[in-house]
Amino acid sequence: MEQKTKVNAEVGKQEILITRKFDLPLELLFKAYVEAELLQEWMGTKVIKLEAKKHGAYQFETTDKDGNVMLRSTGVIHDLIPNKSIIRTFEMENTPFPAQLEYLDFEKIDQDKSCLKMKVVYKSTAIRDEILKLPFTFGINMAHNKLESLLKN
Repeated sequence: MEQKTKVNAEVGKQEILITRKFDLPLELLFKAYVEAELLQEWMGTKVIKLEAKKHGAYQFETTDKDGNVMLRSTGVIHDLIPNKSIIRTFEMENTPFPAQLEYLDFEKIDQDKSCLKMKVVYKSTAIRDEILKLPFTFGINMAHNKLESLLKN
């Protein structure tokens, strides 16, 4: 299956660039990132907290089928401009990885299509490279596919 979400990681840089074009209107794509119910559905994680505003905070929790917490992630939303951009931190608790900084830019292509461009900045190239050894690219592509499928119906 084609990887519609493109992940670009240049050698020697401590960032990755993620681009995905969606067959969704801009407003609907943005909504999927700021409404807890939608986010929970397409990410497959429980939204404990989501203050979708400038200086807001969030906390997500992923559990296994028995309810054991596998991953908890937290962050701060530094800026949020509706239908345009989100700047936030993202930190996975109980992992060796420090917080990362994420810039999400939402662009309208036409009435029914939009694009998400993400720039994720890590503390070091070594940390970025360790993250990329995880099933990161597969996971984000799968999540974006689910987002698009869910909202197209």
